[in-house]
Amino acid sequence: MSRAQVEQQPTTATGNSLLIAVGLGMAFLLFTAFLGVMKAHSGPFFSESNMLYISLIFYAGAGALYMGFGVTGVERYVKFASVITVLGFLANTAAVAHRWYIAGRPPFSNLYEMLLSFVWTVAVLTIVAEKVYEVKIIGSVTMPIAVVSVILMQLMPSEVRPLVPALQSTWLHVHVSLAMLSYAACAISFAVAMMFLIKDKMRTETFQVLTAISMAAVYVSMMLRFRNGAFAVIGYDVQAKQEIFMPNGERLFVNIPDLGWLFLLVLLSTVAPIVLYFMGRLRNDETIYLHASRAMFITMLLQVVGLAAFVLRTKQGAYPAPEIEGLAPTALAASPFILAGIIGCIFAGLLYMMMLWRRSDLERLLPSTDILDRVTYKTICVAFPLLTLMIAVGAYWANQTWGSYWSWDPKETWAAITWLVYAGYLHMRITRGWRGRRAAYFAILGFAVVIFTFFGVTYLLPGLHAYA
Repeated sequence: MSRAQVEQQPTTATGNSLLIAVGLGMAFLLFTAFLGVMKAHSGPFFSESNMLYISLIFYAGAGALYMGFGVTGVERYVKFASVITVLGFLANTAAVAHRWYIAGRPPFSNLYEMLLSFVWTVAVLTIVAEKVYEVKIIGSVTMPIAVVSVILMQLMPSEVRPLVPALQSTWLHVHVSLAMLSYAACAISFAVAMMFLIKDKMRTETFQVLTAISMAAVYVSMMLRFRNGAFAVIGYDVQAKQEIFMPNGERLFVNIPDLGWLFLLVLLSTVAPIVLYFMGRLRNDETIYLHASRAMFITMLLQVVGLAAFVLRTKQGAYPAPEIEGLAPTALAASPFILAGIIGCIFAGLLYMMMLWRRSDLERLLPSTDILDRVTYKTICVAFPLLTLMIAVGAYWANQTWGSYWSWDPKETWAAITWLVYAGYLHMRITRGWRGRRAAYFAILGFAVVIFTFFGVTYLLPGLHAYA
């Protein structure tokens, strides 16, 4: 037996082992879900909630294989992940169709339905990018986005409710359709821009510090809930499935003891890789970058501990509520965006680890930098007109509903900021010839603004668009 054959055997075995593990895990989850439905007799198997759960299993399975490729470099994982992504898309399509049938209208009336449509569109564009443009590992970025979005949906009220008067308009379907299509195109441009930076030989240390800065930004925003070592979350009535409000109409907050200290520790751990990176730059010492990578790994472990503590403490329980001088209940459904932020940070860290371990394999699977740059540009050329039409339709609809084209509502303001960022990208590319990394940075910045517009404004700056 040749040396090459001997060296290849462990890789093949490892590949088979992970494929079997992922396949058995998905089969087990699907089978237990089927048994649960049969035992509960709660309705048809092909219901929206069941199809959405199945799509979550497939998206998570695809994500696991993409990550498995990052650890082992077995290219078969990417092929199977692509097939599983298609299966998740089919289940996602069934969930959208069921929702549309039951509601008698497109699923666009609240944040839950918007996420349902957003994930579906992201899956479509992921498949297109893989099959048409041969960006084979784009799912390593888009599948975590899909998984986080579906997990968020599991925590949100999903009942079909009558539309509020402001939403009883055909313009709702047009406005939100344009928003979801444009946001999904922005997500794809972000993923392709990330792939471009990998192919363009950007230093791994730069990826590391940018990932750490993103993590730190999330935990800094979470520290707004720090209360003398406790962590404040919204009170939630589990039976009524709604947030608890005080007599003056403000949300009631409860303080989970010691959880604030844990998140502060996680925040400090995200700062350590940043400090070490800049120390390495100042001293021109490559060995310090190794310490930064180790610090990044410790940060990942602490974030997993923080996630477990947050889920266990917040899932169900009663905690002090200073405003009423007593205890009040909460639940995980009251803090979906905090949960999404933590999970998103963990996924970002995993993506960095994948690049750290398998940089050469990733580069080999990617098309040329010219193709990736062109795909990023094309997706933004799709997103920008959709953003423009979304704002124009929204303004016309607002004038019909509220008597004003523009009211400087937080969602309107940040939609305009998003439009300006992508307008800046196109302006600099067309008039100044921006290509390469500068254009990729612009695309990444644009999607960060989209995320804040979609989630952050809803969570931090409620206004006339509180339903979305």
